[in-house]
Amino acid sequence: MFIVSLPKPEPCRTRRVSDIDDLTDAVLTASRLLVAVSARSLAAVEETLTLPQLRMVVLLDSRGPMSLTALADLLEVNPSTAKRMIDRLITSGMVDRAPNPASKREVVVVASQEGSRIVTEVMSRRRAEISTIVARMPEHLRHGLVEALTAFAEAGGEPRWSARDEAPERTRDHAEVD
Repeated sequence: MFIVSLPKPEPCRTRRVSDIDDLTDAVLTASRLLVAVSARSLAAVEETLTLPQLRMVVLLDSRGPMSLTALADLLEVNPSTAKRMIDRLITSGMVDRAPNPASKREVVVVASQEGSRIVTEVMSRRRAEISTIVARMPEHLRHGLVEALTAFAEAGGEPRWSARDEAPERTRDHAEVD
């Protein structure tokens, strides 16, 4: 009897890359759908607001008052770009300037009452459409999706939001106001 010794397989680094690539492709595909849902939800509520502007109002609504610099950092844009967006959003009544609680000489940007109302309505519409899509998924695949998407959102630094709470998870006590 001959004993053949096979070489020990090396760790499959290619599979890890492939797993990451497969997951990235799946997230990109899903994100196209989610962007379409977001655009439809926004258009049904407020036709003049763009998705980047909505993103700014969502950040202010969910995270509370913050400085222009902190907001620009979160959006990963130049402060001058953030300032132009803020100026347009102030004109449209979606955000307001307020004194910085840490320094009365500085101002922070806050979501206005109208901005918060728009965020709530858009998120509610989004939730309804996403719920319809999720209901079409095979039930056995839904449970893993909750865990995976929660981890994905946390990895991206996105605060939890639930329509059941009627508002985004607030982190106003930790808002960046410089």
